[in-house]
Amino acid sequence: MPNEMMWLGFALINFIIVLLFYKLFGKSGLFVWIGFSTVVANLQVVKTIEIFGLTATMGNIMYGTAFLVTDILNEKYGEKEAKKAVWLGFATLISLTVIMQGVLLFKPDETDFAQGALQTIFGLIPRIALGSLAAFIISQYADVAIYSYIRKKFPSDRLLWVRNNGSTMISQLIDTLIFTSIAFLFVYPFSVWIQIFITTYLIKFAVAIIDTPFAYLAKKMKPHE
Repeated sequence: MPNEMMWLGFALINFIIVLLFYKLFGKSGLFVWIGFSTVVANLQVVKTIEIFGLTATMGNIMYGTAFLVTDILNEKYGEKEAKKAVWLGFATLISLTVIMQGVLLFKPDETDFAQGALQTIFGLIPRIALGSLAAFIISQYADVAIYSYIRKKFPSDRLLWVRNNGSTMISQLIDTLIFTSIAFLFVYPFSVWIQIFITTYLIKFAVAIIDTPFAYLAKKMKPHE
């Protein structure tokens, strides 16, 4: 099966699971998902694929689910709860980084086979780690603020797509700019950096469009609290 078809199916599966977490566990399920998605997205990002003729990293779909979750929390429980979720995700990401760096410091036994794989996945280059943390907290906070602002201007349930897409697409632009600048600017030639920036954002833009129907489903959903 082509990567493009798998990618679309994978995106749908991710967003369906988000709704299942919400339906079964209510607001608590969304908070759990925030921590889960930040960890998994940063594990997936080490894998690269070719999709639509572009070289891209995995993790963009899972990372996009975090923006959907904060939008759902903002829509149904208010800005304060959405900001709490952002800080939960940020704390989870920092904790993962610190703890796994500690794990890598232990000298492995001669029978160990996992150190190399763990080093590859968790041996974060400082610029990439800093870029990921800075991009997450700034873009997620921007997403919450922008969503709240747009909701005041367009409060109708019919215009949920404006709030969802508007906030996510702007905040994902901020996220991509911050991450690619900290991680890759002056590491690669400017022309290469521009390509990385554009392709990364285009994929995140596509994820934001795909999540729109799921935002409407979550709005109508009555979860078990």
